[in-house]
Amino acid sequence: MAAALSWRFLVIVAALYVVGEVVGYLPVVVIPLSVALLLAALLIPAVHRLTRIGLPQPVSAVIVLIGGLGVVGGLLTFVIIQFTDGLPALQQQVSQSLEQIEDWLINGPLHLQQTQIQDAINNGIGFIQENQAAVTSSALTTAGTIGTFLTGFLLTLFILIFFLTSGNQIWTFLIRGVPRNVRDRVDLAGRRSFTSLINYVRATAAVAVVDAVLIGIGLWIIGVPLVVPLSTLIFLGAFVPIIGAVVTGAVAVLVALVTNGFLAAVIVLAIVVGVMQVEGNVLQPLLLGRSVQLHPLAVVLAITVGLTVAGIPGALLAVPLLAVLNAGIQSLVHGEDAERDGDSGAGTDAAGSESDPDGPDHDDTDAASRDADPGTTNSDTTVTTGESDRSEE
Repeated sequence: MAAALSWRFLVIVAALYVVGEVVGYLPVVVIPLSVALLLAALLIPAVHRLTRIGLPQPVSAVIVLIGGLGVVGGLLTFVIIQFTDGLPALQQQVSQSLEQIEDWLINGPLHLQQTQIQDAINNGIGFIQENQAAVTSSALTTAGTIGTFLTGFLLTLFILIFFLTSGNQIWTFLIRGVPRNVRDRVDLAGRRSFTSLINYVRATAAVAVVDAVLIGIGLWIIGVPLVVPLSTLIFLGAFVPIIGAVVTGAVAVLVALVTNGFLAAVIVLAIVVGVMQVEGNVLQPLLLGRSVQLHPLAVVLAITVGLTVAGIPGALLAVPLLAVLNAGIQSLVHGEDAERDGDSGAGTDAAGSESDPDGPDHDDTDAASRDADPGTTNSDTTVTTGESDRSEE
């Protein structure tokens, strides 16, 4: 028994190693594909709502995609305008803060001389000049990174279009490679995994909005410049659970320290910590609920591994991947028992209502109720799936 388990474990580890090596060689494909899947999970509910009112699925997908791009473009334009308008005030406040720091260095407990401060500044300028080649090389690398980013963005957009218009057909094609006797169970597990991803993206987006709004209001009350750009940065950082909000909050504290002084920075730090406590103890348990059951330790470890293996993209994708694997494995291991007690029907119908483009052709009442409440059970689907599994066994 132990020998059988050992060789199976070795086979799984070897397969995971091969997959990891392939992914490591193809980040330009894997990262856009993963991001497109996250965006599809965010946008597919809106596509299905439009299809249920009579629009064809391709038309619904195009409308939702254009609307999403419009919202993102408008937000970026607004942020850039706010940053440009607030830059003069930021420069003035930074200059005043530097003068205060210089005065403290000269008249404070250190009692430095003006010549010592000027020598330190000159040494810094000289260091930059001596390493000008490295700075130029970094600039060229940054330019190449921007080109790679644009390529990845276009590929993500291309993949997302097909996910929104024919995602169900793609999934059906993929599971044809699964043995017929377990195909229904794998199909069910995959749809539950995608439902878990939808719930995760929705909850994370809601938490990110609350974080950005609350911290932004605090920054505005204190008088910290660039409130809108900092709030946008906090919103984006919140999509990396725990770590992202801490890092972006630290940026807000640093800006407050440089522009408004030590007391303002302490107040901003208190606001950031308070919002993080509300997020961790209230928002995430309330919004995620039973949909994505991940222990905080598992989240932190997943982010750490993702950051080590693939940098920022790895940290962004680690927790969604863990949520998908968690839902899929639970469905495969406990699927039959859950169906017998009626609990798995929620996952089946939630996935079906979100990912099945043929949904509008069925009973509109059931479709609308399932879309409004992913937890609603369709007894016919549950019974059919359960009978299929039991007949195969």
